[in-house]
Amino acid sequence: MRVSVITAVFNCSYFIEDCIRSIISQEYRDIEYILIDGGSTDGTLEIIGKYSKHISCMRSEPDLSMYDAINKAIGLATGEVIGVLNADDLLADPDVLSAVVNCFRRNSCDAVYGNLYFVKRNDLTQIVRIWKSGSFRKSDFRFGWMPPHPTLYLKRAVFKNCGEYSLSFGNSGDYEMILRLFYKNDVSAFFLDRVMVIMRTGGRSNDSLLRICSTAFHDYRAMKLNSVFNPVIGVILKKLRKLRQFRYV
Repeated sequence: MRVSVITAVFNCSYFIEDCIRSIISQEYRDIEYILIDGGSTDGTLEIIGKYSKHISCMRSEPDLSMYDAINKAIGLATGEVIGVLNADDLLADPDVLSAVVNCFRRNSCDAVYGNLYFVKRNDLTQIVRIWKSGSFRKSDFRFGWMPPHPTLYLKRAVFKNCGEYSLSFGNSGDYEMILRLFYKNDVSAFFLDRVMVIMRTGGRSNDSLLRICSTAFHDYRAMKLNSVFNPVIGVILKKLRKLRQFRYV
């Protein structure tokens, strides 16, 4: 079972090497690594070049957004399973993809997701939040539940049947996709109860009050589009859910 891992990157020279190394150090070997760069000018391309023999496909060209870059990569992917790893994140252990593939092989499902650690941006050892997602019922989406997008792996056929990432929801493009898959289209999913991804804090969706408000607005629009009951309450609870994840300071 081939796994296509996608990374969209733009000017991430400080962290892209950790991301790449976490992919190429995986014990599972049937990996197709697709890297789409938006035209970096900070040395990112030079770092990527060091690992060219490990990268199945690499393109550097302007794009409309991160989700536009991801959609380009989905179009290039040949794996039966597709996942997205952000350029400043990394897989938690060398056996993450082996565990993902085993889940698909042993369970009748179209998606696998797991848990995620948030760490300080410049110190991977300092855990700030623990996102333990757990299994879900469809009704949980009405109360702000969602799985961590960087841990989500999907059968390639899911994109064919349900569509790719929309470019109309700002930083909430992944959330709209998740609602479309699991709430609107009842895509079957399996929860892998392990930490799959280490994510650095300081993501763009939460780096200012304006972006926080913008993300909340697009979350509301995503809920409305996918017919989630009472989206105002859903957006509020989605934000409040984060509070109980802060277990370390």
